[in-house]
Amino acid sequence: MTTTLPPAPEATEPVPAARTSATAADITPVHLRRVVRFRSSRPDLLLCGALLCVILLVQGWNITHFPTLSDDEGTYLAQAWAVQQGEGLAHYTYWYDHPPLGWIQIAFLTWIPSLIAPETMTVASMRFAMLAVSAACAVLLYVLARRLFLPRWAAGLAMALFGLSPLSVVLQREIFLDNIAVMWMLLAFCLAASPNRHLWHHFAAGLTAAVSVLTKETMLVVLPALLVTMWRHSHRDTRKFAVTGAITACALIGLSYPLFALLNNELFPGEGHVSLIDGITYQMSREGSGSIFDTGSGSHGVFRSWLYYDHVLPLGGLAGAALLLLTLRWSVTARALAGPALVVAILAVVAMRPSGYLPAMYVIQALPFLALVLAAAAASVAHAVLRRPLGRTSPTGQHHVPPADGKRQPRSDSGRPGPRRTARIIVAALLALAATAYIAPRWFDGNRAALTVDANAPYRAAAAWMQNEVDDPARTRVLVDDALWLDLVHDGFEPGTGAIWFYKADLDPAVTKTMPRGWRDIDYVVSSPTVRRDAVDLPNVKAALEHSTPVAVFGEGEDRIEIRRIAGGEL
Repeated sequence: MTTTLPPAPEATEPVPAARTSATAADITPVHLRRVVRFRSSRPDLLLCGALLCVILLVQGWNITHFPTLSDDEGTYLAQAWAVQQGEGLAHYTYWYDHPPLGWIQIAFLTWIPSLIAPETMTVASMRFAMLAVSAACAVLLYVLARRLFLPRWAAGLAMALFGLSPLSVVLQREIFLDNIAVMWMLLAFCLAASPNRHLWHHFAAGLTAAVSVLTKETMLVVLPALLVTMWRHSHRDTRKFAVTGAITACALIGLSYPLFALLNNELFPGEGHVSLIDGITYQMSREGSGSIFDTGSGSHGVFRSWLYYDHVLPLGGLAGAALLLLTLRWSVTARALAGPALVVAILAVVAMRPSGYLPAMYVIQALPFLALVLAAAAASVAHAVLRRPLGRTSPTGQHHVPPADGKRQPRSDSGRPGPRRTARIIVAALLALAATAYIAPRWFDGNRAALTVDANAPYRAAAAWMQNEVDDPARTRVLVDDALWLDLVHDGFEPGTGAIWFYKADLDPAVTKTMPRGWRDIDYVVSSPTVRRDAVDLPNVKAALEHSTPVAVFGEGEDRIEIRRIAGGEL
């Protein structure tokens, strides 16, 4: 894997001064950089490896206890379990809510542990599978930073910002499709910025971009920025072929999803079956969560939750993207980082639209690019402070700046940098120390909960109660959210009709037809915050809660888990 562009044909000959700006405008400043082979660069390998160990340690510590288990995590893992068991694409009727490729990959990641110890395939324990995804994303981000001409220290900074931000530590632990989609998109960017400029690299970038979109369809909005990166980093003689091939590869792979629906006679709406069109219609017509600028809206609450964990990466990344986009005309670094900066801009515009639904995991798609542009902005500031001139690089990699008159530039008598140069170094060091002093305590506080708090004790206690206190699980019917669904299945409850994902008690005809008496055919409700919140729009679930009494309560306040026995249920 290489990290910078090899000499282009025009750089093998002396570069006239008149052509220097034109070459820089094409963001291929190959006469300014030494080619670094990442796999054979010991400093890069050591720095990347050391940072990776720290990131995995921080993200893996206390991973089963924090954050609180979510219904989305349980749903994706339950669907992966269904794939592993050969039960289809979902543990209930697959209705094209998301492309299935995401949880098929989760099934692959969790296949070995589930094969060795099936009872361990629960949401908390399977979070460890996400560490592999986090590791891949962190390494790919470092490689991408080097391929986009960032110096080694800035690439390491981007990797650290991405992997150690409290926002990243919390969200990258969770079993979300967004985390896997980001991994594939980073790989696509690395291939698009390949220094070898092989056509197959660009075709592969299109393929991996399609895999990213089929993992989480919202990554579709990032594709224009990927094309910008590919256009700027491809060889101008083969640029049209490269971009055309990438678009074709992406489109062909992407069309496999509607083709799958068509072959199953589920592309268009019809009586008695689900359809892709219905799934898309539902997603597009979901009730919006308002504008992030409206203090009373759900979107504003989500935005505030991001800033609660970390405001350095989101706000600093936005500022870095703005700086790069505003200096595209003058800065070679900005032109090299145009694609990642555009990703941040696009995702920010989508998040700030006045209407639409903004989920909490949306920011995951932006995290690596926020880190990258923030590190690039830091590199630009450092360069401006130090005023290090750009010049040709000798074959040995030493940096030389030929003066206009062909003579050596004056240095101090001792051979050391002059006083002005020393002053600039001191200023740069003071800025770095000030930034570290500002960020470190805030990240320490933000990561403290992730490393020490046990937020999932009520869920574990509820699962243990159901396992130990229910005499005949095979004949007992329980409404539960998906965070605990697999726990009950492993304890002997019948998948689908014994352990019932609470939404399905009202929304899935395959389940409701097994409940002729409605809520009276249910024995227990495991009342979690998710169940209580969404029961308002689910008649059977709402009635089950109203006609039940708690027999066990774990935790306190809004986060408590209640096990409620339904009056009139069949026990």
